[in-house]
Amino acid sequence: MPYSFSVYGISTGLLKFGDNFVDRIISALKDTDAKKIEDGDIIIFAESPLATTEGRIVKLNEIVPSQKAIEYGRKYKMDERLAEIVLRESDEIVGGVCGYLLARRGNLYLPNAGVDESNAPSGYVTLLPKDADESAKRLRDEIREKTGKDTAVLVIDSRTHAMRMGVCGVAIGVSGILPVTDERGKKDLFGHELHVTRRAVADNLASSAELLMGESNEGVPAVLVRGYDFIKSEDAKIEFIAPEDDLFLGLLKK
Repeated sequence: MPYSFSVYGISTGLLKFGDNFVDRIISALKDTDAKKIEDGDIIIFAESPLATTEGRIVKLNEIVPSQKAIEYGRKYKMDERLAEIVLRESDEIVGGVCGYLLARRGNLYLPNAGVDESNAPSGYVTLLPKDADESAKRLRDEIREKTGKDTAVLVIDSRTHAMRMGVCGVAIGVSGILPVTDERGKKDLFGHELHVTRRAVADNLASSAELLMGESNEGVPAVLVRGYDFIKSEDAKIEFIAPEDDLFLGLLKK
C-alpha cells in the first residue's frame, strides 16, 4: 500500500433532476489540480445529489400521512409527512428519538431510512438510491465510456455510530473496488496472527471524502482519489453482517 495518496474535491454547482452527474464532474475537474480522470482513480459520489439527479426526490406537500405515520409523528415530534415517507422506504421501524425513526432498510439500520431533508430544495426530501451498488456500476460504466479510463466508484452517505457524537462517511454502493479486505492470517508488529480483522477500505475512503464534501453548503458533491492502491473487483458489493452475528445488535437483543 502507498504511504500517501491525493484527494480532490469536485465542485459541480447545484445539481437537479435530469442533470448528468458524470458530465458535470468531467467539466469541473478541469479547474482542479487533478485536471481529468485517469486510470486507477476512485470517484466518490455523495448520495443526496446523486439521488436528486436520479429523480429520487419527493415533495412533502404531496404526501398524505397514514394513521401509523401520524402516530409516529406525535410520538417522536416529527413531520407526519416525513414519517410517512420513512415508513414507505423502510422494511421495519425498530424505534426512534425526537425527530428521527430508526428504520431497517434491507441490511441497513438507518435514521429515517436515509430520507434526507438537508441539501434538498425547500419542501422536498431526497431518498437513498434504490440500488446504490447498481448506481455505482452505472456511473463507472459511463465514466469508462466517456473517458476511456478504468476507475472505481463509491456512492457514500454520512452515518452516526452508537454512542458517538457526530457523523462520518460510509460507502453504500461500490463498483470496481473490493470494499473490505481480509487481514486474517497476517502478523502484527509483535508477530501475533490476526484472527478476525477486516479493513473497511471503502468506508475509510468515504470518510476521507467527507472531509472535503462537508455536510452543509460546501457544494462539493463528488471527490476524486488518486494514488490509492486498492484491490480491483468487478463483482464486489457492499458486505453485511447478519443481525444475529453482529456484536452490537446481538448484545441488544440479549
